[in-house]
Amino acid sequence: MKSGEPSLPVGGQAVLEGVMMRSPQALAIAVRRPDGTVLLKDEPYTSLAARYSLLKRPIFRGPVVLVEALVTGIRALSFSAQVAVEEEETSLGWGSIALTMAGAFLLAFLLFGFLPHYLSGLAGYLLGRPLTPADFLFHVIDGIIKLIFILAYIWGISRFREIHRVFEYHGAEHKSICAYEAGEPLTVENARRHGTCHPRCGTSFLLVVLLVSLLIFTIFFPMFPPLTKPGILNNLIQVLIKVGLMFPIAAISYEIIRWGGRYPHHPLARVLLWPGLATQRITTQEPDDSQLEVALEALKAVLAREEEAKA
Repeated sequence: MKSGEPSLPVGGQAVLEGVMMRSPQALAIAVRRPDGTVLLKDEPYTSLAARYSLLKRPIFRGPVVLVEALVTGIRALSFSAQVAVEEEETSLGWGSIALTMAGAFLLAFLLFGFLPHYLSGLAGYLLGRPLTPADFLFHVIDGIIKLIFILAYIWGISRFREIHRVFEYHGAEHKSICAYEAGEPLTVENARRHGTCHPRCGTSFLLVVLLVSLLIFTIFFPMFPPLTKPGILNNLIQVLIKVGLMFPIAAISYEIIRWGGRYPHHPLARVLLWPGLATQRITTQEPDDSQLEVALEALKAVLAREEEAKA
């Protein structure tokens, strides 16, 4: 507990009017229904790392955790969306959900991948010399543009009432986990006392990824000059290569976040995690007691299943 990481690691995600919690052997989603009651869905969970010991090694576990978080996150969001429209007697089919997610991934690729990359090349005209991925400055500009886009996007969507509610549930998720990691009884009163930020949050992970990717891209592209030629088609190929490099980047970033979660008071950890913790002041908001109740419900459910698994 003192190191910031309990013997049983628990993570979570805010969803529409609810919270998803996940532990090594359990997953639970608690959602507030339109009528005010709480719907709880909990089930056993077995990660790929638990099935295949090779995936527990540092070089593999980061990408595995990222993919599993993506899959379980989509499942949790689709479940909460179904509950949200329950009152309207409508149904969201898997086709609609798949189409929505495909559109979201395409938008993310264009807005946070291709466009910053393309603009970084154009920045060379302002400097009076061409810039390609072979230049360190290219990746610095690319990272700055991405950071601006990400922060502007987060700030922009936070203006919507529904998203602001999700950010409040995000705060409830963090407060609940902090109370658990502090060894306190899981009550609303105890959770309320904690802050809304957490060093292992996905927001911190995202910003660490930006820093690590700057290093990896700066090393990789100069090694292969034919890949650094300018042009729209070449830019697209370069961005696709960056997507492929996300696996080693995720591996390194995960280890940094994991280490920072264990030693949050270490001076280096403070420096590395500060940008993510600062950004969490946007992505998390102070929850009310009813939202804390939902988060605690999901947390208690996964802990109960963990106890059952031990018996």
